[in-house]
Amino acid sequence: MTQHKTFLNWSGGKDALFALHHKSEEFSIEKLVTTFNSENNRVNMHGLRRELIERQAESLGIPLLPIYLKSDISLEDYNQVMKRQFENLKKSGFTHSMYGDILLEDLMAYREEQLQQVGLKTVYPLWKKDTHKMIRDFIAAGYKTVVVVTNDKLLSASFCGRVLDENFLKDLPAEVDPCGENGEFHTFVFDGPLFEKPIGFEFGEIVQKKYNPSEKDKEEDCHQEETQSWDTNFSFIDLLPT
Repeated sequence: MTQHKTFLNWSGGKDALFALHHKSEEFSIEKLVTTFNSENNRVNMHGLRRELIERQAESLGIPLLPIYLKSDISLEDYNQVMKRQFENLKKSGFTHSMYGDILLEDLMAYREEQLQQVGLKTVYPLWKKDTHKMIRDFIAAGYKTVVVVTNDKLLSASFCGRVLDENFLKDLPAEVDPCGENGEFHTFVFDGPLFEKPIGFEFGEIVQKKYNPSEKDKEEDCHQEETQSWDTNFSFIDLLPT
């Protein structure tokens, strides 16, 4: 079987991990691509330290490609930076880009438009899967993940630091998607079948931040309902590598 050289867009969370878990044999994942805030060396919107992402990549046995972006980067500049990175990946023989998106039609359209400009194809192993079934399959598969960010307008900060398990699902408000598909929460996966060893960490403090996203963030998180205010509060729990 001919395998397509593929890079996985990696946030450190459950959806990216489960996309890797569900990929078909025709795709060879040879790079994890993660964008970091150049000012604090953390993953945007997840707040994860770079060292944690590096440890994930090492445990998965897949090289990491970090891309550094300023926090106030415009959508136009963001697109140009990513286009250059995609062009370099294509020159290195990559043909496909894999994402963990599940239901977000507009976000898929945006990604495909950007990648088509450089002749790369997109892959979505989780596309249109039922999120209630998927999260239970994720737990049953043996993956362990912790909530690192909550959108305070959609989910209480008390969920920060909680492990995704059956008790977590029972406690979720009925209106909250169990995979956080409406931006309710973000996660960090620290153990599971694909990892050579668990990622050690301890909890730091919980910090609440008022987040005023750029046009880039609005485009990337276009699944947010139009009625939701983009001037909103998020709670972050710091994970300290051990």
